[in-house]
Amino acid sequence: MKLDRATIEKLAAHLETCELEAKDTPKITDDHPDMDWDDAYAIQDEIRRRKLARGARIVGLKAGLTSHAKMKQMGVDTPVFGFLADYFDVPEGSEVDTAKLIHPKVEPEIAFVTKAPLKGPGCHIGAVLAATDFVIPAIEIIDSRYRDFKFDLKSVVADNCSSSRFVVGGRMGDAAELDLRTLGVVLEKNGQPVAFGAGAAVLGHPAAAVAMLANMLGEKGEEIPAGTLILSGGITEAVAVEAGDAVTLRVQGLGSVSVRFK
Repeated sequence: MKLDRATIEKLAAHLETCELEAKDTPKITDDHPDMDWDDAYAIQDEIRRRKLARGARIVGLKAGLTSHAKMKQMGVDTPVFGFLADYFDVPEGSEVDTAKLIHPKVEPEIAFVTKAPLKGPGCHIGAVLAATDFVIPAIEIIDSRYRDFKFDLKSVVADNCSSSRFVVGGRMGDAAELDLRTLGVVLEKNGQPVAFGAGAAVLGHPAAAVAMLANMLGEKGEEIPAGTLILSGGITEAVAVEAGDAVTLRVQGLGSVSVRFK
């Protein structure tokens, strides 16, 4: 690690304040160009600690940067990961107040809910599927705190991977009975299709992202508990939204989930 504890706490307070007050900021590596991956996750962990201290609950985890092509482009060999707080959860079909966000975008995802703990090292797709209670369609609403969406990956990790809101809905599916690789998705905005994809866009199989998360946590002596909701990563590019937009995700065999923006 390159940063001392006081700097980590200061940066965590700054980024969380930007999130809670919907204010943008230049990326933090502008002032701390030498910060490393351990620093980035330490800042994220401090943001999580601050939320827990105020009474928030952690209800899930999320993966980002789950395309092999994107990882190669960014010079990394593993996705990035963040956490989901209880107040990120948006009821299906309800409204999101854009005044509380900076520049939101939506991503279509397959969410996993575990029925047994997952722990690495050595976690693999088969172990993830065996530990999965069900999968369900999810729309993640990302909202980077960085000005004009200009950032590098260490800044993104520190900012809890742009986590903001999420909505799940549709029908629960048995992961063992579905071919999650070929599962097709259509993302619609205001009734018009704007993005198409299939589960294989996420590391070849969405469960691979969950396995990587379990292995990363295993290196820290942690595990994914039973009952955890995990957003496995965007299947298509993120789509910008604004007040007045309505978004629906349709997933083959799993129904649809919708959210509106005001």
